[in-house]
Amino acid sequence: MMKKRIALISTGGTIEKTYDELSGVLANQVSVLDVMLASLELRGVAVSRVQLLNKDSLEMSDEDHTLIATTAESMARATDGVVVVHGTDRLQYSGERIVELFGTPRHPIVFTGAMRPYELRATDALQNLTEALLAVQLLPPGVYVSMHNQVLAFPGVVKDRQAGTFVKASEVRSG
Repeated sequence: MMKKRIALISTGGTIEKTYDELSGVLANQVSVLDVMLASLELRGVAVSRVQLLNKDSLEMSDEDHTLIATTAESMARATDGVVVVHGTDRLQYSGERIVELFGTPRHPIVFTGAMRPYELRATDALQNLTEALLAVQLLPPGVYVSMHNQVLAFPGVVKDRQAGTFVKASEVRSG
């Protein structure tokens, strides 16, 4: 049986934050993605890890979004699909950048992240990573976000801060 080759690009964000005992804060110090992957049953999938950045997305620059976009598009040509683990605050900018620069990629690129770090008891991190790894195997070529039991296609995906998830821009409630 031929395994699907999935690139997993790590950029940091809440999903990867760990508790720093010295400073008493959650920060992007070390990636927990290997721990998360080791807990999953990933039959038929070969995951290649690409540690690109380790930043809170609020600290990302336009150059960072372009680096993520070019790396993801390149990996989409070399593999069967790409999952990008990204901070939720600026995830939409990296997703839009891929569409803006490259149009539809050769294979699906799926962004995911978490509203609460993996290290917390009440977290959406493992669910979102699992859903993204499945979605990237089933979706047609395109750029998507997969979180909270839904998949949305770029362009036009935004974070709805009131709802605590991603929606299409036309669905954002004002006020």
